Amino acid sequence: MDLKPFETKLLFTPHPKPCVEFEIISKDAMGRICRIKTRHGEIETPTVLPVINPNLPLILPKKMPNYGAEALITNAYIIYRSQRNEALENGVHKLLGVDIPVFTDSGSYQLMSYGDVEVSNREIVEFQKRIGSDFLTPLDIPTPPDADYSTARKDLEETIRREKEAKDLKGDSFLILPIQGSTIPELRRESAKVAREIEGDIYAIGGVVPLMDAYRFKDIVRIILEVRSILQIEPIHLFGCGHPMFFAVAVALGCDIFDSAAYALYAKDDRYLTVYGTKKLQEMKYFPCSCPVCSRSSPEEVREMEKEQREIFLAEHNLYATFEEIRVIKEAIEENSLFELVEKRIRSHPNLINAWRLIKDYRDLMEKYDPWIKKKFLYCGIESIFRPAVERHVKAIKNIKYEKEKIVISTDFGIVADLYLRPVFGVVPTELLESYPCGHAEIPEDENIEKEALEKAVEILKEFIRSNEEKRFVIHITGRWKEFIKDLPGTCEYVLH
Repeated sequence: MDLKPFETKLLFTPHPKPCVEFEIISKDAMGRICRIKTRHGEIETPTVLPVINPNLPLILPKKMPNYGAEALITNAYIIYRSQRNEALENGVHKLLGVDIPVFTDSGSYQLMSYGDVEVSNREIVEFQKRIGSDFLTPLDIPTPPDADYSTARKDLEETIRREKEAKDLKGDSFLILPIQGSTIPELRRESAKVAREIEGDIYAIGGVVPLMDAYRFKDIVRIILEVRSILQIEPIHLFGCGHPMFFAVAVALGCDIFDSAAYALYAKDDRYLTVYGTKKLQEMKYFPCSCPVCSRSSPEEVREMEKEQREIFLAEHNLYATFEEIRVIKEAIEENSLFELVEKRIRSHPNLINAWRLIKDYRDLMEKYDPWIKKKFLYCGIESIFRPAVERHVKAIKNIKYEKEKIVISTDFGIVADLYLRPVFGVVPTELLESYPCGHAEIPEDENIEKEALEKAVEILKEFIRSNEEKRFVIHITGRWKEFIKDLPGTCEYVLH
């Protein structure tokens, strides 16, 4: 091995050969709670890795567990440039003063920002290995959004070459394999397929920071789902996603790990993170948070602080808000209410609503992983129509066959019938009125629910009639349903009430 780039003798001994353990504990939607075991402790996902600037840490790394962090991420390229000798002598954990898992990035962000870095892929991978990084990253090429196909493909081919090189060089560290390909679905899928063949330990979706900054959430959702169509079990890290307003969406789509520089960057700009978006300190009169720092100060008092003190205050709040949302998401997974949480969170921005509705184009993928049985189905808006439980119900009723020639369907539960018509679900056999999802669904009254929920129900009704075209149907129609139940196929007798 060529050690010429390093002038200092290696005194720090890297950890012994790793034993990769990735255990899924609980799941809902495509999200899951997992445990990843490392030499420096266990990481429970979903989680966030606070980004540590090794030269100018706003909050000391050793304090990060106080806010909820179970692991950190730092930039190996910055350490390589500024603290190389110390890191080689003592290792990255001692350098940061921590004994929890440390992920290292390779300098790809600097490569994207400045166009070049003064280190090769081989040098930075070997450096990460020698300083004892628990999870190291090759120097991938982060192609920006909307790149032309030839540029994106050329960058991806170089990224793949570097990933293969890193696989051979990684030694005893875990390997993170970035998934690149700009905003081109075909290339994202190809990147995921090749990365899986190379066999990493964690797969990181890269190149999304510009999309996050521009609130192009729909593009991010599509990228995640395209990658998840290939990497359906492996742990996924969404590189550069550090805003809590997007965590619930990303977890529901199968992302496990996030990293946040936002807690510090936003604090330096007097910005205050919430799950509903970002607030400017100068515009705030009250803190909508009861974290340990917000509960003892007012916005006015914080504005009067010296800049350094104010930055630390905001950074601490931002960390508390970040990890609180992670805990909320975990609880939602445990109680199988992640869809409900997401449908609440997306109301914070129209672009999140547009992004989440993209799941209707990936129904089969979502259905494959969402649990079949849950305690309840809580309708939260039009997006509830796209849940896998609805699609499963539609498929199930197509397989129901009735021996009788005449089938009675009613929109009113007070009328005796074989099936009842419910918003969202369409026809529900009487035998399923106490079963999940239809019998456990809490839905607004017919007169107040969105028309899309009624239209979906009628669409399902029509499909059911077509699948039983040899039967006669008696349809009892009440209230608002009269506006929607029209021109049904087959032989139908309408009874208006």
